[in-house]
This record gives sequence, C-alpha cells and structure tokens, in this order.
Amino acid sequence: MTYTENVRLAMQSIKSNRLRTFLTALIIAIGISALVGILTTIKAIERKMTDAFSSMGANSFTIRNRGTGIRIGGSGERPKSYKPIRYEDALKFKERSNTPGGVSISVFASNGATVKYEQEKTNPNINIRGIDENGLAAQGLELAQGRSFNEAESLNGPNICVIGSEIAKTLFKDNVALDKIITAGNNRLRVIGVLAAKGSSMGASIDRAVYVPLFKAKVINANSNPSYTITVMVPSADLVDNVIGESTSTFRAIRKLKIGQGDNFEITKSDAVAQTLIENLKVVTIGGMAIGIITLLGASIALMNIMLVSVTERTREIGIRKAIGANPSVIRKQFLIEAIVICLLGGILGILLGIAIGNLVSMFMGGGFIIPWLFIMLGLALCITVGILAGYYPAQKASKLDPVEALRYE
Repeated sequence: MTYTENVRLAMQSIKSNRLRTFLTALIIAIGISALVGILTTIKAIERKMTDAFSSMGANSFTIRNRGTGIRIGGSGERPKSYKPIRYEDALKFKERSNTPGGVSISVFASNGATVKYEQEKTNPNINIRGIDENGLAAQGLELAQGRSFNEAESLNGPNICVIGSEIAKTLFKDNVALDKIITAGNNRLRVIGVLAAKGSSMGASIDRAVYVPLFKAKVINANSNPSYTITVMVPSADLVDNVIGESTSTFRAIRKLKIGQGDNFEITKSDAVAQTLIENLKVVTIGGMAIGIITLLGASIALMNIMLVSVTERTREIGIRKAIGANPSVIRKQFLIEAIVICLLGGILGILLGIAIGNLVSMFMGGGFIIPWLFIMLGLALCITVGILAGYYPAQKASKLDPVEALRYE
C-alpha cells in the first residue's frame, strides 16, 4: 500500500470522527499559535528596535557620564557616583576632535514643562533639551518646517527653539508655527522650526520636546550641575572602533585622568542599547517556546488517547485488513500517518493564527508585515514530531492485534 493510499484512508477516518478530530486539532493549533505568535511578536519587536536605533545613526557613539547608561538586572548595589561631564569639557572635546562625521553636544534642560501659546497650552509633560548645530542630525531627526540652529546660535543661546510635531498640532490649529512666540516653562521662545513626526523612543517622545540652543539650555537648566552628552558621528562603520579609541584618549586628557585610573565616563555605540534589549528578549523567547511546547505536550496526550480509542473502535476493521493480507507494518503506517495528518491540520491552523496574532502586534507597534519562515518550518517539524510520538504506541498496538480475535470483536 502506497503512502498516498494511507493518507487517503487517514482522511476517511478523520471525516468519520469530525468533532473529535477537530477538538484534538484545535488543541494542537492553540499550542502552535502560541509558539509562532510569541516568536513572531518578538521578531517584530526586534525589527522595530533595530529600525528605531538605526535611524539615530548606525555609525555613531555617545560619550556620557559613567553610570547613567541603561542597566538591566544587576546585583542591587547602589551605583557609584561620577563627576558629570561639564559644558566646558564637552566644548573642549568638540574643538579637539578631528572626526569627519562631526560632533554633537546635548543636554536635558527641563522635564515636565508646560508650553503655551495665547490661550492654548500643552500637558505638563514636555521636555526641554539643549542641542548644538549638529544635534538634529546626530539624533536622526528631520524638519517638517523651518530650520535648525547654526553654530553661532548654539554658542550664544538666543531665545529661539525647534518644537516637536505634537506640540505644533496642539498649539497652532492653523498649522503655522514659524516665528510664533511660545512660552516653555518660564521661557519665551520664538519658533524657527518644527520637527517631522517621529514617535516615542525608549519612553521619551520626540514629538513632545522643545529644542533650544545649547548655551540657552545651560542658562535655563533646572539642574545646577547637569551632565552633557557628546555624540560622535563617524562616516563609515569600519572606522567606529578607531575613532572610539582616539576619542577615549582625547577625553581622558580633558578629564585629567592619570595612567592607571579608570574612565569616569562611558562610551556607548548607537546600536548597543538595542542589542542589549534584544539579548534580554531571548529570555522571553525561551518562555514563549516553553508555553507552546507545554501546550503541545497536552495536545499529544489528547491525540494518543484519541488514537487508542480509534484502535479499539476499529478492531474489527483491523482484523479484516489483516485477513486480506495487510501485514503489521502496513497497519502501523496507517495509524501513524493518521496521527501525523491530524497534527498537520492543527499545525497549519495554528501557524496561520500565530502569524495573524504576531502581525497584529507588529502593526500596532507601527512595524511591517512579517512572515517568519523559520518559525513556520519549526512549527511543522514539531507537528510531525508530536504526531509520531503520540501515534506510535496506538499504531504499534493496532499492528500486534491477532486477526482472529480482532474479527470476533464486537
């Protein structure tokens, strides 16, 4: 008997027990959809994070006060306090740096400010940030209207600003923001530019930010001793490590660190945070796979129970097949293929559900459509494995039935 005939017989048996087969396939579908759905969602999160950080400039790195970077996990010990990067330190580094890509300096000036224009005002959740003439390029930001600051404005700190798109929509119903005078906190500023919509990144919304010249931020800063962030842009990814080495040496000299002393600042590549988060997502991936496998284990037990019931119900049929010449190998293959077909039916349904769930999450996050071919192949392989494991014992039991006793079974 060929495999095609075995599959046809398996489908006939499945049709004769539709409800029971559907419930078993549904359990398998739930396990596969959980597995594929979670893995597809994680893949979408990885892609979204990679895109978000690559838009900030893949060939760049930041120099910031040590201990202010992102920490995930840890022993619970209090972090050591380091001397902040001063405005003068940042300017000296910028003057001494020979990087062709340019250097940008930025600082947080105020958190939770309210921005007003005439009778309109925003919620008190606006960040005021200071940047130099390279600030927008370093953060991968684009202007929808107007212009950014020039070098003279960055150093002199006039009362001008660039605002996020959400602030512009809230304050200016006519969509004309340029040259309008707004109040950000206690500061009157003239709008010279409006940013294109960007969305949130790491919990901070670019669309709800006010950017002022660097020196203006120094004057109005709510923190009396702020730490400035330096972003170094490198023209080529191949040069990043070399420029990091040169920048480390230059900044150690500016900070007057002696040979043998550790750095009191830290350097982070632009994609380092994304890679750290992606690494931590592996734990979630393992958890998702465990959930799917546990569900599949329950489905395999249900499938084995159904196949054992099927062997009992079809004892006389098995006896007839043996009587007309079917050997144990043929009987065993018939029941194994039936179990595998049920698993594959459930698996295909589960894969479709998993892809749909994962892509709904991806679309909600603003990501694109993902077809996880690796996870699809993994799901199908698991279905076949579950079918073999759950169907082998019932198939073996069926193949060992005595044909005489089987024919007498009522």
